Amino acid sequence: MIETHPVGSVQDRAVLVQIETLETDTSEALQEFQSLAAAAGVLILQVVVGRRARIQPKYWVGLGKAQEIAEAVKASQATVVLFNAPLSPAQGRNLEQLCHCRVLDRTALILDIFAQRAQSYEGKLQVELAQLRHLSTRLVRGWTHLERQKGGIGLRGPGETQLESDRRLIKGRISQLLQRLRRFQAQRQQGRRTRTRAELSTVALVGYTNAGKTTLFNRLTAADRYTADQLFSTLDPTLRRLPAPGLENTVLADTVGFIRDLPHTLVAAFKTTLQETREAALLLQVVDATDPQLQEKMEAVNQVLADIGADQVPMLLVLNKIDQLPHRPPGVERDAQGVPVRVWISAQDNRGLALLLQALRERLAVTTVEYSLRLPATAYALRQPLSQLGAIVHEQLAEEGSLTLLIRLSPIAWQRCIKHSPELAGYVV
Repeated sequence: MIETHPVGSVQDRAVLVQIETLETDTSEALQEFQSLAAAAGVLILQVVVGRRARIQPKYWVGLGKAQEIAEAVKASQATVVLFNAPLSPAQGRNLEQLCHCRVLDRTALILDIFAQRAQSYEGKLQVELAQLRHLSTRLVRGWTHLERQKGGIGLRGPGETQLESDRRLIKGRISQLLQRLRRFQAQRQQGRRTRTRAELSTVALVGYTNAGKTTLFNRLTAADRYTADQLFSTLDPTLRRLPAPGLENTVLADTVGFIRDLPHTLVAAFKTTLQETREAALLLQVVDATDPQLQEKMEAVNQVLADIGADQVPMLLVLNKIDQLPHRPPGVERDAQGVPVRVWISAQDNRGLALLLQALRERLAVTTVEYSLRLPATAYALRQPLSQLGAIVHEQLAEEGSLTLLIRLSPIAWQRCIKHSPELAGYVV
């Protein structure tokens, strides 16, 4: 297999490259990228910035800027170049040949941070799956010393043979990982069914990384999850019951933080974990109220939620860190119907948490519906998806062969069932 060296395994010395395009804001994007590099444990030696209207196929940047990056690497004796942009395999290979060191793009950097932070067995499997999927498109970079295209005796085939061997090994490992992750998916599905039968509602914390989700989770559940002022300080999901009065039947789920341009390989690999978000009765989107890019980061979170199919789940916005806003007291904002839609709090010093709990009670009071269905013998197959959701509260088989079901689920889950099997609506009694 190709030998890879994770960023941060030793004290990597990095040159950061931030190129402004028409869609990027250099100052904020660079600050976030520097935070990502720091989270990976690298020593930032120099930052190369520039501006480009169009992407250049060979180096992503122009030849002059590429040579400037190579000179910065040589002068600072850097061991890695980090690009705050997605690089194609060819662009990465060309830059490595020019700079004589490793070149990683934003996706590879985020994957490396996840690899460092994953603690549970499931989390490690998910990260490895994402890394292998990313690596599978970049194997060519590891075999540039072999002649794959030249003709002539003795110069045909060895590189291509090695690449095919690596691809087979990676494909086999991906298959193993998917099989193991399916077991975790089955376990989580069973857990959701058990919680539904016990009439437990799940509330999932979502939001941009470093918005304070885990701190809030610890405050509300008296847990002791690790927190730090850094990106992706926690990855592995945790579920705890809320001990507050009136919320004893509520489970709070802390999930991985999101970020702009979150790699699709990560979203796909963490599908089983993010399923908790998709099946939740309510989402708490935690945002940093002091962040000047609050709106842009909320849009980034909403995009990830749409990618995983959770964009239709009811949401309560939690504006955190008001302790850093001197004139902002805790409070609840409501819509025209009087339903809480925003809560201003500080998880750090416990301000506004009582208001948040009251808002949760109000929102969860209307998050489930009950239906009675009578399925004829020819429609028994419609029972299976309802059973998988854990929505069946009671069932009774009549003498004529019809099956009566009492189901309880969220309105969003019911709409999904109707969308998948429209005939269900005709069996409601």
